[in-house]
Amino acid sequence: MSNKTFMMIKPDAVERGLIGKILNDISEAGFEIISLKLTHLSIDDARLFYSVHKDRPFFNDLTQYMSRSPIVAAVLKKESAVSEFRNLIGDTDPKNAKDGTIRAKYAISKGENSIHGSDSDENAEIESTFHFPK
Repeated sequence: MSNKTFMMIKPDAVERGLIGKILNDISEAGFEIISLKLTHLSIDDARLFYSVHKDRPFFNDLTQYMSRSPIVAAVLKKESAVSEFRNLIGDTDPKNAKDGTIRAKYAISKGENSIHGSDSDENAEIESTFHFPK
């Protein structure tokens, strides 16, 4: 799946009406949107999606945040999609994100950083299938 990745526009960005701007940034960076949906994660779905972090101290805050309002889930296509998308979104902490990245432009904080991108080809497949079952 090296030419596909998964992304989510997170609740803080949806709440602030940034869906169009973020999708435009993604499109302008040369990504093709293969699948797209607006959905609202239940707390149980958020816990399941982020289960890899279940023992981390931020898990409860993360799952509450991700289930508080709608998200946009998408599968994207581009050569070297995972690494290219990680470069586009920038550092998790917007204070450390390079100028012009999505998080530098739109994130509120490290916790409310507006967008998620898969960190590996394996996770891109898992996360894509979670939101878009085959």
